[in-house]
Amino acid sequence: MHAYVAEEFTGAERTVLRRYFTNLDGPVFALVNLPEVVKGALFARYSRATKSLRRLFLDEFVGDLDLTGDASIDATIGVGHADELYQRIFFEYGDDSVAQLGGVHLACEQASNVLTKVLERGRLMSYLEQSTRYLGYDRRLANGHYRFYRDHDVLESRFGARYVGEMDRMFDTYAALLPRMTEWLSVRYPKTAEDTDFVYRQAIRAKALDAVRGLLPASALSNLGIYGSGQAYENLLLRMRAHPLPEANHYAGLMQRELEKVIPSFLKRLDVPERGGEWVTYLAEQRTRTTALLERWGTPEIESAEDAARVRLIDFDPDGERRVLEAIVFETAGVSTGAAAATVASLTLTQRAELLASYVGERRNRRHRPGRAFEQTAYQFELVTDYGAFRDLQRHRLATIEWQALSPDLGFEVPEVVASAGLAQPYVESLERSAELARDLAEEFPVQSQYCVALAFNVRYRILMNAREAMHLIELRSSPQGHPSYRRVAHEMAQLIRTQARHGLIADSMAFVDYSDTDLERLEAERRAERARAERAGPGLS
Repeated sequence: MHAYVAEEFTGAERTVLRRYFTNLDGPVFALVNLPEVVKGALFARYSRATKSLRRLFLDEFVGDLDLTGDASIDATIGVGHADELYQRIFFEYGDDSVAQLGGVHLACEQASNVLTKVLERGRLMSYLEQSTRYLGYDRRLANGHYRFYRDHDVLESRFGARYVGEMDRMFDTYAALLPRMTEWLSVRYPKTAEDTDFVYRQAIRAKALDAVRGLLPASALSNLGIYGSGQAYENLLLRMRAHPLPEANHYAGLMQRELEKVIPSFLKRLDVPERGGEWVTYLAEQRTRTTALLERWGTPEIESAEDAARVRLIDFDPDGERRVLEAIVFETAGVSTGAAAATVASLTLTQRAELLASYVGERRNRRHRPGRAFEQTAYQFELVTDYGAFRDLQRHRLATIEWQALSPDLGFEVPEVVASAGLAQPYVESLERSAELARDLAEEFPVQSQYCVALAFNVRYRILMNAREAMHLIELRSSPQGHPSYRRVAHEMAQLIRTQARHGLIADSMAFVDYSDTDLERLEAERRAERARAERAGPGLS
């Protein structure tokens, strides 16, 4: 092993460095107590300097930091120096990659379920969204209002009073059916001696919330946590500025204002006319031109709900498994692409299966996934599912997902559990009012009309993903604790990969696709959580 040559620092230098680096003597360390923009600027300068990072910090950055305060707080000065560096790199050198070096955790609260899909579109960001499975929407905000988005233009229009009234009625129905569903489930699935009261109540409540979530309109508010780099936020804000949804435009301004307090240098190009301005114009014009062209040509009529298949495998590579095997040989044997292809061509079917099984290895849980050879083939699915299931599947960032605007045109299904509980009539009546309001509003507000559509209504979208991501998505979304609507999707995807694509070896490698039937989806997960709490508490303390 190579011996790391530690750099020597004076006592005074070490006193300063300890505030900002997790160690002073090793080759690996983290930066702490610094504004993100300073971290990014330091790394940017690092890429063009011969000095070590800690020496570079002492020589060129520490002079701009406020060292007089409490050592436990962040340094607050230094942004000016970092800003000068970014000005030079961004505008003189065009080094966009520098904006990947600083990140921000951003809380985005009270965003509609339409907006959260816009916020979660970026592939290179991380998201954590408030769940309709754990939090009931029967509770109101502090001002006494139900938690739904109130678009200014809609409220000021002739639909304003009707919009608020119908939204209130939809939430009233949700609030009325939730306790009835909870009571019915408690009778259908009585508590056993195996479970504590807490575990049982949690599982029943999750099942009840899952059952009635389809009543919620897409205007329902959600809280979202985002982590991303400066470059990712810049791209997100540009897309939001160009988006036809007024809420997205407004929220972009709110986000930019807060981000500029932390990473101002990363966002400077947003307001430069020939940079951000032109990019927003490009995105908006692109959408307008394409829409106008298709309208001029005339587009086919929308399929009825009865004609819309739920899961279709619309594209795949018939030679996909061969390409995966060739990638395995290429990577492992160190031969050329041609030699790898010749090797695979010479193998029998049994040998091919043995090679793939060896590469996949012994997977002890679903998080053990094979390497990038599985990225050599891909599957494209067209899905028609309820919007609630779409919300969960859309967050798979490594997949390429395109979706259509939410409308009532593709209909809805009444969950079996709702029908069995005798609640189908009020459930359907609420959804029918949702559809009527959405269709009427669409005449004047085609974009905002999505707010009126309940989560039970179907939406059409496409997912393109390589085999490695397919393994992750299908195994995760087929797990027993998953919502029944997307569990069915995962099961059908797995079957289509096997039967239509005829990728039996790849399908066999997805060993953690779970086809088991379950009554209370969250029960086993709650049991595991209870056991973990008991273990942490220790003997005699649980």
